Amino acid sequence: MDNSQKELLELAHAQMPFGKYKNQYLIDLPEFYVVWFKNKGFPSGKLGQQLQLIYELKLNGLEPMLRDLRSGFRKP
Repeated sequence: MDNSQKELLELAHAQMPFGKYKNQYLIDLPEFYVVWFKNKGFPSGKLGQQLQLIYELKLNGLEPMLRDLRSGFRKP
């Protein structure tokens, strides 16, 4: 498994670490919440990068791909 595949698998298992949606998978966050971050500014660091990717996946309708990946592979 190469680095990008590992990162995608990690993203599939990533959870929100704080707030109202704490412990919810990032891909399962409501779209309006992810758009709010896009407009307000993503947090710095790894979480911000992951939320930016989640935004792009949601924008392009690719949520099922990440959910399928999560259900097919255990957390790395």
